[in-house]
Amino acid sequence: MSVDPQELLRELFDTAIAAAHPRQVLEPHLPADRSGRVIVIGAGKAAAAMAEVVEKSWQGEVRGLVVTRYGHGANCQKIEVVEAAHPVPDAAGLAVARRVLELVSDLDENDRVIFLLSGGGSALLALPAEGLTLADKQQINKALLKSGATIGEMNCVRKHLSAIKGGRLAKACWPATVYTYAISDVPGDLATVIASGPTVADPSTSAEALAILKRYNIEAPQAVIDWLNNPASETVKAGDPALARSHFQLIAKPQQSLEAAAVKARQAGFSPLILGDLEGESREVAKVHAGIARQIVLHGQPLKAPCVILSGGETTVTVRGNGRGGRNAEFLLSLTESLKGLPGVHALAGDTDGIDGSEENAGAFMTPASYARAEALGLSASDELDNNNGYGYFAALDALIVTEPTRTNVNDFRAILILETAQS
Repeated sequence: MSVDPQELLRELFDTAIAAAHPRQVLEPHLPADRSGRVIVIGAGKAAAAMAEVVEKSWQGEVRGLVVTRYGHGANCQKIEVVEAAHPVPDAAGLAVARRVLELVSDLDENDRVIFLLSGGGSALLALPAEGLTLADKQQINKALLKSGATIGEMNCVRKHLSAIKGGRLAKACWPATVYTYAISDVPGDLATVIASGPTVADPSTSAEALAILKRYNIEAPQAVIDWLNNPASETVKAGDPALARSHFQLIAKPQQSLEAAAVKARQAGFSPLILGDLEGESREVAKVHAGIARQIVLHGQPLKAPCVILSGGETTVTVRGNGRGGRNAEFLLSLTESLKGLPGVHALAGDTDGIDGSEENAGAFMTPASYARAEALGLSASDELDNNNGYGYFAALDALIVTEPTRTNVNDFRAILILETAQS
């Protein structure tokens, strides 16, 4: 079989991204009646691209406001696009959140609101609860991002510190009809977790948010503790009349992207093994992947080469060092350390939004030669892993993947390509 492993891995990554792009997935889900006035609001890394689709598809009057990450804008003519910071909220996100609430205030039962939601929306639509400041939220966000907390745990805390999340946005829109269209970036595709669920009922509690802060030894400002102990901090629960006219539709999820990549792999002659959405520490998830790859190479189990292992989800990184690199670089560095140049194994790990953590790269490539090449440069995979320096390691190997913002987000994508070798 003649194939360029790096070229095929990049094709798989690009296929996964394309399968979740708003221009592919949004239009068929919009209301059948697209006449009359509609107010469009949105938040997330795909929000601007989603707004562009609505503009092109709607026959009636369209106006609105969406917020996306810096650099993730789109060419909208009727819907205003504002850019703000992610993953730690900034003043721009605070200002646009206030404007969104003003835009949906004083609506009546004849009004329709389309809410465009995608990953990143939680940080981008940042409006602190009563008595809290943006600095309070920034401090908590930074601590959570370094703690190793899961996305579900982080969003539980974020919801209870917000004046707009956890169903509160739907409550602000009442009695208008709200259509939420969401691109999932979370394992399990839970509506309550995607961007902290601004338009759906929230089953989590303020007590759980407090427990999460305690679990990860996060020192919260006293104002945060006081607020979470206040009954007013509870989110909107199931059965609340304000949610009766709020409708939620998932339009893209990680599994769809994994399946699209699997089809592409089969077309290239590789048997795919989809592991699905995964959580956990990046370096530990990598060790599991390494074990599966080793078993395939050495014993042809659970499938024979040539094949590809595909997985998604959102892993976490507990920051211990002062190096550079997001969770995908960390995964790939741990994989490199675990495999130590195992013949026939090539890999890619990247974030489908085009940004790995806060770096400018989407991810990186690993080849069977990566480990030895790095050693020749004086780089120890183990030492760089201890320093959380995946970016630096793969930059030295000229193996970073730079895509620019993709304007969608179904979270991480990992592909481990296993070629036929003398061992397999």
